[in-house]
Amino acid sequence: MLNETELKQLINFAVDIRIETVQQMGNLGFGHLGGAMSIADLIAVLYGKVMKYNPDNPEWEGRDYLVLSKGHAGPALYSALALKRFFPKEDLVTLNTPGTKLPSHCDMTKTKGIDMTTGSLGQGASLAVGLALGHKLKNMSNYTYLILGDGECQEGQVWEAVMFAGHKKLDNLITFIDSNKMQIDGSVEEMCKLEDFCTKFKDFGWYAQRVDGHDCTAIYEAIEDAKKNPEGKPSVIVMDTIKAKGCTFALSIPNHHMVVPMEDAKQAVEELKKAYV
Repeated sequence: MLNETELKQLINFAVDIRIETVQQMGNLGFGHLGGAMSIADLIAVLYGKVMKYNPDNPEWEGRDYLVLSKGHAGPALYSALALKRFFPKEDLVTLNTPGTKLPSHCDMTKTKGIDMTTGSLGQGASLAVGLALGHKLKNMSNYTYLILGDGECQEGQVWEAVMFAGHKKLDNLITFIDSNKMQIDGSVEEMCKLEDFCTKFKDFGWYAQRVDGHDCTAIYEAIEDAKKNPEGKPSVIVMDTIKAKGCTFALSIPNHHMVVPMEDAKQAVEELKKAYV
């Protein structure tokens, strides 16, 4: 259970992540805003409370690993890493520009703190399962955290990885599904309906929960519950989220990749500041 101080810190950290993220895209003029904003609360909980890591030694073998399979949401992760001093916050203004260390999709060869290169949807699931299996074989205590988009779960490779993880009882793997109900061409339900995620994962031998993806307490408690599941199963936490959460100007725009005018970004920052507690 989070105490009041911890909860306030996580809420404010999520606001900081959203502010830095929308500013990155405002500077650039475009980006994958919606899917980055919808995972800000999760990223805040992971880097603000849950994960083991060392900004001074990003490749520390004892760390927990994060695989952001929906790699286009990298700017939200970059924001958290900068705020946690993996690299200077000033670097955020270089997002997706020539010579940057912060490409539009996550690249472990360029960015300190990125554990796995991702962006080709579906592949991150297999990579995360491989990491978790490797740690098991080495008797290491690391957790691997995997973030998938709901539309991404239309990829067959996801379910191959899910099947294998269930078979191997990889209880050191915790997966989050960012269920913001939208994908590049429209709603997930219109394109290729996937629900109910919890039932599907349970059928593959996983422990499954569903939470409000913008409730830091609910996310944290679900992670703690996942770690305690007594049956030695991998865990999935399905998060009901809102695409572009925190940016009023973008809420009615279903676009996967969108124009982000600087004036709109500035207005969003002022709105977001009101969410501090």
